[in-house]
Amino acid sequence: MQLGFDNDKYLTMQSHHIKERIGQFGGKLYLEFGGKLFDDYHASRVLPGFKPDSKVNMLVQLKDEAEIVIVINAGDIEKNKVRGDLGITYDMDVLRLIDAFRGYGLYVGSVVLAQFNGQASAVAYEKKLETLGLKVYKHYPIAGYPSNISLIVSDDGYGKNDYIETERSLVVVTAPGPGSGKMATCLSQLYHENKRGVKAGYAKFETFPIWNLPLKHPVNIAYEAATADLNDVNMIDPFHLEAYGETTINYNRDVEVFPVLNAMFEEIYGKSPYKSPTDMGVNMAGNCIFDDAATQKASNNEIIRRYYKGLCDHRKGNAPDEVVGKLELLLRQAKLTVSDRPVIDVVQKKAEETGEPAVGIELTDGRIITGKTSPLLGAASAMLLNALKALAGLQEDVKVIAPEVIEPIQKLKVGNLGNHNPRLHTDEVLIALCISANTDENAKLALAQLEKLKTCEVHSSVILSAVDENIFGKLGVHLTCEPKYQTKKLFHG
Repeated sequence: MQLGFDNDKYLTMQSHHIKERIGQFGGKLYLEFGGKLFDDYHASRVLPGFKPDSKVNMLVQLKDEAEIVIVINAGDIEKNKVRGDLGITYDMDVLRLIDAFRGYGLYVGSVVLAQFNGQASAVAYEKKLETLGLKVYKHYPIAGYPSNISLIVSDDGYGKNDYIETERSLVVVTAPGPGSGKMATCLSQLYHENKRGVKAGYAKFETFPIWNLPLKHPVNIAYEAATADLNDVNMIDPFHLEAYGETTINYNRDVEVFPVLNAMFEEIYGKSPYKSPTDMGVNMAGNCIFDDAATQKASNNEIIRRYYKGLCDHRKGNAPDEVVGKLELLLRQAKLTVSDRPVIDVVQKKAEETGEPAVGIELTDGRIITGKTSPLLGAASAMLLNALKALAGLQEDVKVIAPEVIEPIQKLKVGNLGNHNPRLHTDEVLIALCISANTDENAKLALAQLEKLKTCEVHSSVILSAVDENIFGKLGVHLTCEPKYQTKKLFHG
């Protein structure tokens, strides 16, 4: 993958800019941290060179000054809300986040239960966290939020919330997902700090949309595609344009809520420190792009991938028609078709020729390698082996897995584990390849190529099994599927 983003420059510039913002507010800053901290694979796909853990590594540079506050909406605990990318509930993800932060040497100060209204599951969760030695605070619903400012910024509004005791100059407020109450938590703290005579400020760290890229830049369109289910819309920040005469990019929710935030700041401080939503942000990512063409190419690929994800989610019954319609519109806005991702046309042609499912991969040198269904292997497994052989310089007809390795696995699957399909999935193929590599030099050579698959583009003519999707995710390939199943069954495990 051609690089276009300077990750080292980003780490240095971003941490320096946050320090400047802390100083602007007299030494105490509440930083609302949106997006994913440890595994921001979207950013790494659209900004080639950005590392998925860049943001947390940036915080590590500030770890002596920073502490983490994690917010979870009590209503999300009650309804067992699940993170779509990880498949775990928000309450479990809080524990995962705490472990991950601590693994980086960062201090987690407390957990906030937002919108707490006595929910039984939230009460039980509070006890669980306290048993684990964590400080827990509760914030409550406020009638008329966010428009009833006189009530919100009063002892009957924010004043009823628990005051979160913090120790350090930078308080990073993060959450398992959107809608958790990060901003309200920050503003509640500003109210309480002000009452205690402590000067504290607020800033927002969102990577996307990138404020100093054009509105219709592929990076920003890719963000809209990624949040199609949230109905986020990128737009020119009208407040920034009016105040400074400069065109910057923000998104609808921040623009819509800014007048309310501004009024809250005036109530708390007497005067608002910001003239626009863009002013509130601290994101420096746009300043670290050194090859715009590489970034646009990567983002265009992401837009197409998001389109296919929307189609597959719709086929599974997990996305409404409106989401697919928006993704189609974004594809047109970016002046793209699915043929702009070459592997798609090759796979579709292969599936038509064979009448069976096909999977293809575009290697980093531009070669496209395919695989088709056979009695021994599924199409994804066949493609994986063919790609590894191609990277190793081996002919396609070279056998890198001995039959005596495959046969016992098939016997186990069908005879002992009750599977109807004897074909090997990708995880089983990789295990078999590892076994063969002990005695076969070609297998050993093929296995050594696995790392080279990372960031390659993969397409399947059918929706793959969860097993195969998971393996491709761990290998770091960028997978899309046609929105159809191999069979007409109603249940697809």
